[in-house]
Amino acid sequence: MTPPSRTPPNAPVFAPIPDPLTPTRDITHAHFQAGDQVVVLKGPVGGELWGDAMRIVAPSWHTPTDEDGWRLRDATGGAQTYITAHPRYLVHISHRCPDCLIYLRAMEDYLLPKYTERDEVIDCGWYTITHLNQLLHVADGRGGR
Repeated sequence: MTPPSRTPPNAPVFAPIPDPLTPTRDITHAHFQAGDQVVVLKGPVGGELWGDAMRIVAPSWHTPTDEDGWRLRDATGGAQTYITAHPRYLVHISHRCPDCLIYLRAMEDYLLPKYTERDEVIDCGWYTITHLNQLLHVADGRGGR
């Protein structure tokens, strides 16, 4: 299953739940390339996962983790048209790669049963944007950065 390629039209309901999978995801910078379409998973909606779809533009240093990251472009624009993200936050939507499908399935198995009774758009609160326009998973936050 491929997650929806855009944020649902309804405003998400904030419902924080821990994400034990993304912080331990073993995915390298080389797994993605400029031009790839990706999604950053945010939570469930109607028995599926949703997230923000973006296109990879160029390599970029991810300051919060001190590791290679990717500069992403959000086609919908807004305050953060361009952000930098760590590769472990990203899932391919431009093609079906085994690594991303395994991660997606694990996220579905973990998250969807927790929200079977809810139909609204849920934002699990895993990400924030830093003052440097860098996407940061809550598990990667460090004091002073």
